Amino acid sequence: MCSIGFARSLGFALVPLATCCIVANVLLFFPDGQLNYVQEQHVTQYIWFFMGIGGGGLAMLIPACVFLGMGKCVYSCGTESCAMCGSVIAALIGLAGSGYCFLISGLALLRGPFCFTRLGWIYPFEQDEGRYLFARERWSECIQPNHIVEWNVTLLSILLGLSTLEFLICFLQFISGLVNAVCRPCCYKQEYSLNA
Repeated sequence: MCSIGFARSLGFALVPLATCCIVANVLLFFPDGQLNYVQEQHVTQYIWFFMGIGGGGLAMLIPACVFLGMGKCVYSCGTESCAMCGSVIAALIGLAGSGYCFLISGLALLRGPFCFTRLGWIYPFEQDEGRYLFARERWSECIQPNHIVEWNVTLLSILLGLSTLEFLICFLQFISGLVNAVCRPCCYKQEYSLNA
């Protein structure tokens, strides 16, 4: 039952992480707190991939619910190893969701924000390969929305960090579930044959 408690604690950890990913992704739609940029489609195209809403958010609620319901699953399945098989599948969904969130957030961070410059609405840092992140003096190239570079860098960095934590949590449960699903029945069979 120790592995059930471990899975449940991981499930409790995933819920706030998923919620924060959803909030960070939603905030990316409203730079400078304004609605008009999203209405005029003057936001970076990567946020339309819903990496925080779908990948780091809703997809993570699946493993969170499975991990939290592990105790009930053991009673309905009859064995802990059966429940652990379900947690392995849920952990794989979580790994895919958090990996997707990390990948898209990283690509968006490398490309930089879509903003209004002296040349019009463009991606001014697109060819920089992320060097703009360390050249703060260049951030003023973006005239509108106000502080868009800081806004994007902060929220995308949050998404990168949260998705990394989600990935680690799901990976821990994947390993734990795999070990418990595969090794435990073998150990019980060996123990039974020794006692017989």
